[in-house]
Amino acid sequence: MSSVGLLILGLLVLVVGAEFFVRGASGLASRIGISPLVVGLTVVAFGTSAPELAVSLSATWKGTPDLAVGNVVGSNIFNVLFILGCAALITPLVVERKLIRTEVPIMIGAALALWLMASDQRVQRSEGIVLFAALVIYISYAVFAARRQARADARADGNVGRADHAPVWIGCVMLAAGFAGILVGSNLFVRGATDIATSLGVSDLIVGLTIVAAGTSLPEVATSLVAAIRGHRDIAIGNVVGSNIFNVFCILGLTGALTDGGLPVFQSVLSFDLPVMLAVSIACLPVFISGCGISRGEAIALLVGYVAYTGYLVFDASGHDDLALYSAVTLWFVIPLAGIGILRTALAWWRRRARPPTGKR
Repeated sequence: MSSVGLLILGLLVLVVGAEFFVRGASGLASRIGISPLVVGLTVVAFGTSAPELAVSLSATWKGTPDLAVGNVVGSNIFNVLFILGCAALITPLVVERKLIRTEVPIMIGAALALWLMASDQRVQRSEGIVLFAALVIYISYAVFAARRQARADARADGNVGRADHAPVWIGCVMLAAGFAGILVGSNLFVRGATDIATSLGVSDLIVGLTIVAAGTSLPEVATSLVAAIRGHRDIAIGNVVGSNIFNVFCILGLTGALTDGGLPVFQSVLSFDLPVMLAVSIACLPVFISGCGISRGEAIALLVGYVAYTGYLVFDASGHDDLALYSAVTLWFVIPLAGIGILRTALAWWRRRARPPTGKR
């Protein structure tokens, strides 16, 4: 089979496997009393990121760890700029502050921690273990808080019973089938992507930052766009945030811990891609902290940012003479975007503090 055929077949198997995985995981999560909203922020988000995990682990075992790093960094940038941009074009996104007041700071902290850990151009095995331990702590807290809230809601409603759910074995079968599909699809996808990169003379890093990052993010694209179309704006945004947390803590944590000598990080990733990932994470602040939203105009700005970022990768791959100038222009587009996010957050906080309490004289 041709390299393009392997790429397409692997992607199809990945998406189908991820769908089974998400459905099985969601059913089991509901069975143990986790609310649908928290399932969207954790189980669904992590499930849709399973292709990135499988691709990165497979790439590491095949001796191309730079593809794993590029896949995670590229996917996180793609999630914020492209997926949130497309979802906000469908409907302006507004989020309740109580929903994710913890998740977005964690997402920003994960991006910052990764940047600091990679400052020596390598994510050491011990640092990978720390990242994965952070994921375990985060999931434990999320499940504990969700179950406590579910019990409180049940007592408030006077309903302590449990609704009927599908048998546990069905969820387990779907989980197993989904995981098998993800493993097979990731292997085909990595083979096809690597063959294409070799034939075109493009580095594995560039392929990871573009084709693999966008391809393995298709489950997130489908989930967030469908959620936006159906009016579930919190699920659309929560899926992106949860996926970005999972990508750093789990994917790079596991691959870093399992790779002898740790994961290598190219200087170009350290000086450009990681700052962009951190900047676009901070740009989410007005949405997730202040309770503001992403308008359609801001959605267009996010999509323009992704086009600019992709253009940089093309310039970099072709060795264009104007790469330094284009890199500076792109960074100075994304950094003000993050600055605007911080400014809007500060203004919203100041207005709430300055507003007199209602109902008092």
